[in-house]
Amino acid sequence: MDKRVDARKQPRQARSQATVEAILVAAARVLEREGSRAFTTNRVAEVAGVSVGSLYQYFPNKEALIVALHDRHGRAMHRVIGDALADGAHATLREAVAAVVRGMLAAHADEPELHRVLEHEYASFDERTSAPDTGFDIYREVRRLLRRHAGEVRVADRELAAWAVAHTVHALVHAAVLEPPRRRRRGALEGAIVDVVLAYLAVPSTSR
Repeated sequence: MDKRVDARKQPRQARSQATVEAILVAAARVLEREGSRAFTTNRVAEVAGVSVGSLYQYFPNKEALIVALHDRHGRAMHRVIGDALADGAHATLREAVAAVVRGMLAAHADEPELHRVLEHEYASFDERTSAPDTGFDIYREVRRLLRRHAGEVRVADRELAAWAVAHTVHALVHAAVLEPPRRRRRGALEGAIVDVVLAYLAVPSTSR
């Protein structure tokens, strides 16, 4: 039987929100510094400085914490992409794609070991995130980018293009952070990812 992985209750007051944030920060710290073997609700509560009972008010088990961390990561990526595209200052499609890739690389590089554990040991929990459409939010942001630079996009099926670009960038950013090629700077990785995306978008759909 599948364990319940959704949060028990949503924090409403500032104090409750601060408690939940402290718990999630502690959960990330335990995974990043001590690994999955040490990842228990007792250990997370200890690092967070709260009682296990307080933790259980919001998270019924450690699986719910993993889902919440995936959700937290998805929301952060959505903010990064939104911020990269917010001002509309990018004159070209390349500049816009580069801004998105640069932001995602920087965000992933902040906690590389945490991302490594989440992706390698708890990847399936990403599909059980409690926040609706977190992944689709990223897809919608990419779709908005393609609409804004429609004159440069020569793939006829824009919906398919947005899906392909969102998943391609996500996969390549993870690879660049978790399994980077030797002796390559982040700028070179950024350029390679942007080149891959633009090569796809620039190919006439009639040849596919």
